[in-house]
Amino acid sequence: MADGAKARRLPRAVRERQMLDAAVRSFARHGYQTASMDEIAELAGVSKPLVYLYLNSKEELFTACIRREAGALLAAVAAGVEDRELSPDERLWAGLLAFFTYAAEHPDSWVVLSRQARTQGEPFATEASRMREEIAAYVAELIGEAAREAHGAAGITERDVTALAQALVGSAESLATWANETPGVTAKEAAATLMNFAWAGLGNLMKSERWSPR
Repeated sequence: MADGAKARRLPRAVRERQMLDAAVRSFARHGYQTASMDEIAELAGVSKPLVYLYLNSKEELFTACIRREAGALLAAVAAGVEDRELSPDERLWAGLLAFFTYAAEHPDSWVVLSRQARTQGEPFATEASRMREEIAAYVAELIGEAAREAHGAAGITERDVTALAQALVGSAESLATWANETPGVTAKEAAATLMNFAWAGLGNLMKSERWSPR
């Protein structure tokens, strides 16, 4: 029996990953308020007291889920835009494709980040906002680089760049949710839709062609 117990004893990091995987699935399915620690423990294949021993409370468990999933998404986007040999539009495309691919391949993670974290108040909303601002910073950097390279880019201010980055990230979030819920829409298709929409408008701005209401 001792040998069997020893065989089942897993490293803390592995056991914690199992708990977080189970928690992400449960929070995505049921929401933070309704998700049960009993179900999370069952999905993870551990006892409920062990979940509390590792992660202290449901609030801390949910926070750990948000941080892990946000970190993974940010890492995917960062990897997409890291090649500085590419032009700004190619890097933006790579970042968008990485974003939509992550959301498509990790739908439970995306539900936790895009819906649950933002609707449950603090401290969860702050964790989600931190992720959003980091992605917006990547986008703003790329838009700024494109503007500096373009003829007539003096017409774009820092405020324009920040506003465009926020608009693009907000659009990406909404489009990723729609794509995940719409059968047949691929990550590449969603990324291309947003890239064409955003880059066409940005191109006009860089030529100092602004739309204004009549």
